[in-house]
Amino acid sequence: MTDDADSVPDPAVEDPVVSCDFQGGTLSVHEDGITIERTSNSMFEDKFIPIDEVWDVDYSGGILSGHIQIKQDGIEHDDGGLFSHPVDENTLYFPRTKRPAAKRAQDAILERI
Repeated sequence: MTDDADSVPDPAVEDPVVSCDFQGGTLSVHEDGITIERTSNSMFEDKFIPIDEVWDVDYSGGILSGHIQIKQDGIEHDDGGLFSHPVDENTLYFPRTKRPAAKRAQDAILERI
């Protein structure tokens, strides 16, 4: 791991408090930040979000699928629409079977901000 603030922490060094596999990637909540590790077919890159840059987290269970969106300082967030989820670098989607995992991730993030 480098000293770069945008680098993704090495999971071998710091175990996440919560880690969830969603569509398009894995969301892991650490004591000092959040990692989003994207699948190879994602249009977004892996990233680390320092916890002190997070001001909220949006959870929507949806009807068939939901999303979790990390609200981060300096990032323009997509609001989505009436029948669509937001599309941005801090949003991951999940099927309804993953709602409990997404809620655990939301709770873990809210406890740390």
